[in-house]
Amino acid sequence: MQIVAGISLKGIKPRVWDKNSPYYLPQLRAVMVSYAEFHQKPVLRRKVMEQGLKEYLSIPEEVKLYLDNGAFYFISRGGEIVPNDYEEFVQGAKPDWCPIPQDFIPTPKMSLSEQKKCFSRTMKMNIAYKDNQFIPVIHVSNFLEEYVVRINKNKALRQKTGIALGGIVPNLLRAPKAVPYQQILDNIQYVREEFKDKKLHVFGIGGTATLHIAALLGINSVDSSGWRNRAARGIIQLPGTGERIVAELGKWRGRKLSEKEFKKLDECQCPACKIYGTKGLQESGSIGFWNRATHNLWVLIEEARLIEEHLTLGIYKDWYSSHLDNTTYRPLINKLIEICL
Repeated sequence: MQIVAGISLKGIKPRVWDKNSPYYLPQLRAVMVSYAEFHQKPVLRRKVMEQGLKEYLSIPEEVKLYLDNGAFYFISRGGEIVPNDYEEFVQGAKPDWCPIPQDFIPTPKMSLSEQKKCFSRTMKMNIAYKDNQFIPVIHVSNFLEEYVVRINKNKALRQKTGIALGGIVPNLLRAPKAVPYQQILDNIQYVREEFKDKKLHVFGIGGTATLHIAALLGINSVDSSGWRNRAARGIIQLPGTGERIVAELGKWRGRKLSEKEFKKLDECQCPACKIYGTKGLQESGSIGFWNRATHNLWVLIEEARLIEEHLTLGIYKDWYSSHLDNTTYRPLINKLIEICL
């Protein structure tokens, strides 16, 4: 399973893909940037279209570049993408992977008719871009089965090599009227079964525990900006467990590191911890952020590697019981093991 690291032009560091950076992560194989960062900046947009995104960001050829269409950004601000502008940008920027120009994300609090409208508008966009490189998008919602039926009925969409699944984050974050966790799992499993021949990308799964769920369900790639967002709040992730506050920054609160966890951190092999140690994670300012962000992404990539290794060896079931102590998702993982292994 590929971890796709969400990056932002507003704070491009730490340059974890750059071999000349002290924060370089050789295990990183994909990054994602949002079209929303370019649409209102004509000079930058033109420059990127002339150079290509990889060259502009100095991303090596072996690292895949995913382009997010910025759907959540536009919807949250009441705006819409001009599809032709997005298509033109893609042609010049040349990302390795990109979804349709816009999808319309249903939220749990929406009425059934509002969710149907999101389904209809997204499906219309899927069909409009069925004959080119754009990846169709479907959502966890009351209309997921209709998405699958409509895609399977359309020959061009049926022949696509990939599908992107969205709408999961508001439900995982327990927004009002959120879909139960079990239903989310059932939805993802249903999509995986229906599209066995396609590479399935899931938007916005980025915690160490949710990686286990994604891997057991056979997801090919997931993207996460959480490694940066958590770092900005003074939060780090730990292997096999949840988040911990390591730096007191503003109003952010959370569970603090235990003495045992501090000792574990002393053995961490991520570039930031090897160079700056635990004290580097506790710093404020840019350096502290870079250290925490690098640590968080390294933990995600390493967690995914360990999951895959133990699944391949056929010893995942024995390993995870002592490795994973997340109480929220553990019952779901237990169910998945019964079904999938």
